[in-house]
Amino acid sequence: MALNNIRSLRTLMSSMGSMRVIGSRTYAAGKAKKAAKGGAASDAPKVSSLSKEVKATTVVGANIFKDGTDPKIRPDAEYPDWLWHLLDKRPALSELQRQDPEALALEDLKRYVKLDNRVRIKENNSVRAKN
Repeated sequence: MALNNIRSLRTLMSSMGSMRVIGSRTYAAGKAKKAAKGGAASDAPKVSSLSKEVKATTVVGANIFKDGTDPKIRPDAEYPDWLWHLLDKRPALSELQRQDPEALALEDLKRYVKLDNRVRIKENNSVRAKN
């Protein structure tokens, strides 16, 4: 009976060992870069195969579908007005503090309150962190 238990234990241990080998995660070896003759020729920027005409008429790389094509650039009149104001410079907090709060436009006033709250929260957090 003890011999049967030892045999079953050995069988169990060997099966656990194979499970450990099967279940272990291994990482694939990376491809070794072959050294080019004459130095770092492979680090040179690649020349685009697209013509200048295609680059000027399409948004290259904007396609998110497998079967789709890159969208064409439309005339400026077909885009919404808010799009042209996304990159406009907005006043910093120091500039907003110098101005009279009653003379500020509504958008600038909202921005002033948001930035001022952010600064106060950072100051409170730094004071609490020191204590």
